[in-house]
Order: sequence, then structure tokens, then C-alpha cells
Amino acid sequence: MPEKSALINEIRDMLSECDMFNMLRSTELQLVASYFSTSKISKGKIIFREGDAGTFMCIINRGSVTVYKANAENKNVQLATLTKGRSFGEMAVLDGERRSAMCGTETECELLILSKDSLDKMLNDNPKIAAKVIRMIAISLSRRLRMADGRLVNT
Repeated sequence: MPEKSALINEIRDMLSECDMFNMLRSTELQLVASYFSTSKISKGKIIFREGDAGTFMCIINRGSVTVYKANAENKNVQLATLTKGRSFGEMAVLDGERRSAMCGTETECELLILSKDSLDKMLNDNPKIAAKVIRMIAISLSRRLRMADGRLVNT
């Protein structure tokens, strides 16, 4: 299992660079890393579409991802471009609902993936650490909502 251990260490190091996980101790981060996987996606690919079933969230380790939302005319409007350390897809991993936006790669990307099944497994195996992870995801979503509210008021 040395290959798996090396991959978990690599994922741990990637997660340690992400602000979302700065509340975890190193031993907790090591454990959380074991529930993540990685994926490399080439430039110009759709990661998921608005309305798709939501089964995972992503954290960008390398590259950039653009977020789009369909407007009233069903045309995709760019909402944001996300870079290293930013997460997306968290709502679906928490509530299992369909995707609220489309995400695609702006450049070649390396993503850290946490599936809903892995989060559920973490809840069963390590409920206290899973609760911390869910709280960090909720804080991230809350910050994003506050920023969106601020933009709406200023338009």
C-alpha cells in the first residue's frame, strides 16, 4: 500500500494549501485526505452541467475553472473564474440536489474530489472530523452567499 499512502500524503499537502481546511490539525487533515481523490482534466472540458445530479465537490489544486448559470433566455452567463484553493460543487455534496450551475475548465486542471458517498463514509467512520469538514463547507458557502448578496445590492 505504499502507493496509496503516498497519494494520501500528496492530497493532504494539497488540502493544507486550501483555506477551507485551515481549522484541521495535521492528523485530522491526514485522515480527511484519505476520503478524497484527484482528477486531471484538460482545458475546455465541462466538469458538470447545470441540472446534472450532484454527487461530488471539487477543490482546485492547479488551473482555473469557470462557473456559468443559464439566464432567462437559456444562455450561459459567466459568474466567476475560480483558481487554486477554491472549491465548487459543495451544495450538491451536502444536499444531493441537482447542480445549480455549470462548471468548465478554463485551463488544464488538477482537482481534489470529495464524493457524496465518501463524505457519507467519513460521517460513519469519523463523525467528529466529518462534522468539522461539513462545518467548513458550510462556512465557505456562507461567505460566498454574503459576497453574492453584496454584489446584488451594489448592482
